[in-house]
Amino acid sequence: MHSNGSETRQLETQLRSRNIRNSVSHRVETEMTLLLKPITRLSLFQTHFQIINNNPRARARAISVSCSWSHEAHKIVREFDPKIPIEKAITPPSSWYTDPSFYAFELDRVFYRGWQAVGYTEQIQEHRDFFSGRLGNVEFVVCRDDNGKIAAFHNVCRHHASLLVSGSGKTSCFTCPYHGWTYGLNGELRKATRISGIEDFSINDFGLVPIKVATWGPFVLLNMDNEILQKDNIDTDNVASEWLGSSSELFSLNGVDTTLTYVCRREYIIECNWKVFCDNYLDGGYHVPFAHRGLASGLSLDSYTTSIFEKVSIQSAEGGSKEKEDDRLGSKAFYAFIYPNFMINRYGPWMDTNLAIPLGPRKCLVVFDYFLEASFKDDKAFIARSLADSEKVQMEDIRLCEGVQKGIESPAYSTGRYAPNVEKAMHHFHCLLYDNLIN
Repeated sequence: MHSNGSETRQLETQLRSRNIRNSVSHRVETEMTLLLKPITRLSLFQTHFQIINNNPRARARAISVSCSWSHEAHKIVREFDPKIPIEKAITPPSSWYTDPSFYAFELDRVFYRGWQAVGYTEQIQEHRDFFSGRLGNVEFVVCRDDNGKIAAFHNVCRHHASLLVSGSGKTSCFTCPYHGWTYGLNGELRKATRISGIEDFSINDFGLVPIKVATWGPFVLLNMDNEILQKDNIDTDNVASEWLGSSSELFSLNGVDTTLTYVCRREYIIECNWKVFCDNYLDGGYHVPFAHRGLASGLSLDSYTTSIFEKVSIQSAEGGSKEKEDDRLGSKAFYAFIYPNFMINRYGPWMDTNLAIPLGPRKCLVVFDYFLEASFKDDKAFIARSLADSEKVQMEDIRLCEGVQKGIESPAYSTGRYAPNVEKAMHHFHCLLYDNLIN
């Protein structure tokens, strides 16, 4: 059947209208994506050469946008009041877990300042070892040079911003895979290819941008703050004081040290805000008898205690009865949360660490690293059984966290309440966040 001329014109008009709507929709979505991309103090620093020097108006616009989301985020932060005692307090609003402007503000205030755990010393045990990672918008690389010195840099070539390396390994230098610019393990630019004719260029001004790095026990820490200059020798005691406060001695007393053998790493991408995962960890074992029946049978939940320190909270529990004692959990479990996103679990012969890395307002990467007392390192059956038990607990927690995120996004929920006797560590975490974001 053939359409007449009038019907054909009508169909063409409809198609043009639909194409226009689709085009407008795509443009709006693209513009919204750009608007929602975090513009932080650090990203302004990273684009200094492309924007600030060449275009002062662009710099002013960027600062204006940054101030706009900062003002909006401040309003959201103040919806929580840390001065109200836990017995009367309400939890932070759902917008802390969903709002893009709050997420961008949080990256800048929480993760780009202060010491952040990013890895462990065994990853850079030998000369020329390196590992890379990402925190927020920051791509970093940590290495040990030929003299044994540990250094950290932004993992970004100074030519056209290509990432230099990925993963971990061993290298004598960092060579950009894009145009071959080469940097030493001390960050100095060794070779810039095919730049004959370039003017106003000094090779000494184009080394990798350094990041402050330190170690404590088996852990590697970074401080992203641009205003803090890297020193040749960082005082470990000062790092311990800043990172752990008065709780630092408790870690070594509970077997958190460099004598443990590294076993393996497991990573989980979870569809929830990073704070949902931390909240779940900090509920004082509240959810354990309901969500982790196997784990609950190996712990004496009535013995659960919580101790609060400056930036650390420690939960501990006795193991089950001697008749039912779990050889994985042992006689005591020590669960330490180090603000803002690092967890250390010491139980039986095991230690595992959990690092919750934000990937967006509703997504995070949680990295588990497992360590074991040396006397158990050759017991393959025990290791396999223990890791399987741990995996079961992680899968149970992932289901809980993703369910909570969906509930937070529901119009039926805005704020909740605390169970005062068990959720003290969670309340402490929220108060630390408030102080960090406001000050």
